[in-house]
Amino acid sequence: MDDMVPQGMVPEGIADVEPWRDWSAAADGVLRFLHERVGWDVWMVTRVEGEHQIVLTAQPEGVVPPGARLPWEQSFCRAMVEGTAPRVATVAAAVPEYASRTQGMGRDVAAYMGVPLVHPAPELFGTVCGVSFRAKPLSATRDLPLVEVMARLLSSLLAAGMAPPPVPGAP
Repeated sequence: MDDMVPQGMVPEGIADVEPWRDWSAAADGVLRFLHERVGWDVWMVTRVEGEHQIVLTAQPEGVVPPGARLPWEQSFCRAMVEGTAPRVATVAAAVPEYASRTQGMGRDVAAYMGVPLVHPAPELFGTVCGVSFRAKPLSATRDLPLVEVMARLLSSLLAAGMAPPPVPGAP
């Protein structure tokens, strides 16, 4: 009986995998994991509202601030969601739909990877996306299934009723 853990205490051996407290913490955890495991310069979770794509969180912190807005019309993610461009472009300039989106936040993007986040309806919620400021080798496409699983995890949390965060800067 000495090895039993008192109720309310998390044993040291499982503390690193306890559940995230909310959807925002899960999104941050997913992005930290992708940044460490997959690399690339910036990973973001975004939400699409009306004519804008809004950054909810990004890793590493400080590169793209939460609340940053991009016109949906100019977004790499829009081309990916609509199916006019692939989920992975290791050389964005080689994909006409991405090459044409080089204004604003997209001007320095040399490689792109993105996957939709889906509300239960199903309808588009936003995206998980990563960008690199240098082209990537073709072998980087191997990481797409991992990003797809992470996006599906966040979509599943939405479907299970975990509330997404409010849009930064919204009234």
